[in-house]
Amino acid sequence: MPTSTPRKGRPRGFASWTPQPATLAVLDDVQQVLHEYRQHLPLTARQIFYRLVGQYGYDKTERAYARLCEYLVRARRAQIIDFASIRDDGTVHNSYLRYTSPADFWRQVEENALYYVRDKLEGQPVHVELWCEAAGMVPQLERVANDYSVPVYSTGGFSSVTVTYEIADRALALDKPTVFLHVGDYDPSGESIFDAMTRDAQAFLLNRLYWQVDEDERDELFPDGSLRYNAELPAGHPNLLARRVALTGEQVDEYGLPTAPPKATDSRSVNWYGETCQLEAMPPDTLAGVVREAIEAELDLDALGAVREAERAERHGLTESVRRMLS
Repeated sequence: MPTSTPRKGRPRGFASWTPQPATLAVLDDVQQVLHEYRQHLPLTARQIFYRLVGQYGYDKTERAYARLCEYLVRARRAQIIDFASIRDDGTVHNSYLRYTSPADFWRQVEENALYYVRDKLEGQPVHVELWCEAAGMVPQLERVANDYSVPVYSTGGFSSVTVTYEIADRALALDKPTVFLHVGDYDPSGESIFDAMTRDAQAFLLNRLYWQVDEDERDELFPDGSLRYNAELPAGHPNLLARRVALTGEQVDEYGLPTAPPKATDSRSVNWYGETCQLEAMPPDTLAGVVREAIEAELDLDALGAVREAERAERHGLTESVRRMLS
């Protein structure tokens, strides 16, 4: 494929690049990391950075991280590293299914039958949502959560009022609790993001539930007339139960993750004691295991197994029906 490099300024498009030997050595280590965690691709640049720090002695400084990010950009432009292997925060888009012809439509029907899946949360005592700070980590978390039909969301940091209202709105539409699982950094901002999202969404849910029920039921649910959050709402009512999945101080110690002092620029650091650690310091396979365990802890595994068995039988039946119809 042709490449080009502007005479002045930064490269654009695919651009040839001849790295120095020391840079090539770093890129070789990057390729080793990508190969080791190939089942969890795409990785974020920060995840690659922490693997290099922990396994290859790469400098753990923001300057070294910025240098690595530049290498990763140049390596992708030079087609040394596949774009699909690394995920940057960025694009949000809506897509719509369209067809080129009736035949194309029927091909899509056949493909849908081949990949038919059921809602694994059907028949579960709770609904589950998984949230993460870094948008770039959504694809690898989806790879775990999809096995359980658990949706994955990210705000890239502190959420807007629209986000917390929508969390409450989804929970309010159900006749069972919603479990809000969250993964984020172990630092003042990460803890504050989890706390702020939880409290705001719970407040929205309770405010709306108060006026949604009749007066007799209102007295039962809110005996003192208070809208304070009550995690013990009776069964059969919407609820929002929050669980901090990662990163915790215990996990930092258990897995020997690299730490750093709190950022002096973060005003929340005043009340923070000890070191901090970024979620992306946890190896991707370890994080996948932690998330899987957290999801399964909320579910009825017998009911999950029954839905999976029904899914296999129904997929086979649908596939055979479509093929007979099209033959």
